[in-house]
Amino acid sequence: MLLIPLVSIDLGSVLLGQVMTDQTATLDVPLGPALTEQQAREIYRQGEEAVVFALLSLAQKLTDPQPSPPPVVTPTTPSAMIPPYLKPKPGGRRKRPGRKDGHLGSRRPTPEPNRHADHRLESCPDCHGPLTRTNQTRTRITEDIPEAITPVVTEHTIHRDWCPHCQKAVEPIVTDALPGATLGNRTLVLSAWLHYGLGNTLSQIVAVFNHHLMFKVTPGGLIQMWYRLQAILFAWYLEIQAQALDSAVLHADETGWRVNGKTHWLWCFTATDLTYFMIDRSRGSPALSEFFKDEFAGTLVTDFWGAYNAVVCARRQTCLVHLLRELKTVDKYGRPGPNWPAFAKKLRRLLGDAIRLKKREDVPVEEYASRRARLTVRLDELIATVWEDKDAKRLIKRLRRHRNDLLTFLDEPDVPFDNNHAERAIRPAVMIRKNSFGNRSDLGADTQAVLMSVYRTLQQRGHAPLNTVVVALTTYLKTGKLPPLPTKVTAAG
Repeated sequence: MLLIPLVSIDLGSVLLGQVMTDQTATLDVPLGPALTEQQAREIYRQGEEAVVFALLSLAQKLTDPQPSPPPVVTPTTPSAMIPPYLKPKPGGRRKRPGRKDGHLGSRRPTPEPNRHADHRLESCPDCHGPLTRTNQTRTRITEDIPEAITPVVTEHTIHRDWCPHCQKAVEPIVTDALPGATLGNRTLVLSAWLHYGLGNTLSQIVAVFNHHLMFKVTPGGLIQMWYRLQAILFAWYLEIQAQALDSAVLHADETGWRVNGKTHWLWCFTATDLTYFMIDRSRGSPALSEFFKDEFAGTLVTDFWGAYNAVVCARRQTCLVHLLRELKTVDKYGRPGPNWPAFAKKLRRLLGDAIRLKKREDVPVEEYASRRARLTVRLDELIATVWEDKDAKRLIKRLRRHRNDLLTFLDEPDVPFDNNHAERAIRPAVMIRKNSFGNRSDLGADTQAVLMSVYRTLQQRGHAPLNTVVVALTTYLKTGKLPPLPTKVTAAG
């Protein structure tokens, strides 16, 4: 029961629109669980009007909406859970939309018309009088989807003949669909791309096919066909993994995922021309050991998650933006000690000087090497300094553990100082998770990882996912093997 604050009953005040002038009584009582029997009897002794007023006051308090408490925002609160009015306003002037002055515009090419339509008025639209015909015309090109989209239903007559040499009956292979399937390959690949490549929900895909494309499909039928597509494209999935392990620079990140209501983790390993997704029950080294079979010969770019320390690799680069963000979080939400500002200032300057040195291209080789060596000396001096602040001690421990992983980007030209590439690559999967809430089975999780990896990699390499996968399925049905995973489309190609 709701505890009502003390209510003052004044019988000389307005009660139900009528002024009581015959008596005046004032009584302060808690109208709620704290009301005692003696207080209730005191209200009763005031008379009928006092009892009615107390009951109406209690009813009014119970019907009034109770204000919700303000949300509690902590440093670990996700950005999506923070109300917009509690987020800090962006400072500075907003970037002007569009391309910079002098750059060529971007628009889709004008299509070639395959249909012509003439438009001419019979009378003036204003006065409705007759018109004098002239030879003046202008053209306008529009492109649209026809209203009536009729699926192509093909009846295949398959001739079976006898081979006297092999002593068996043989027949040609139908490459328009998978064996025993009634859905064609283009429908299968398009529906899978809409779900695993673009993040549309299953109900949305069924609605588009049933109501717009006039193609009747069912959710269960699509899911079973996606399972079969995953089994065929699994060879490409293994190729993506092998090529990722051969990359010179590999970015890694992870996020939560749900499988049959249980917490799993979606791992993302990405390079400039590929992305490999893996859904695993573990967020630790057991999951990483499934991906990294041997020592990684390239540079691994990650955040400071401790599981990545178990990966044996030639070089590492930890995300400096995470360090800078940690400093900002302590300044805003923490309780730093008196020597925290000095520590934060030194670390910010060190990271800022390193990032600025990376961005400068006009520094001579000798000067670059000297500045690079000086940054290492400054880092060692910062680590060796004794700091009393607890947050400074915590970050010093992190700097000491990753001493050799903080400035790798200064020695490798293709290595960035942040892990932004992996965070951008995993972002489409996060949006898919918001729509689908994960998977209902382990087979569904495997299908999710395989098809997301294939479609994302094809997009990075500049290939149209629909035609590329359809052609690959045709080759698979003819030969029993998938063609090699397409390489990246070059500017010349």
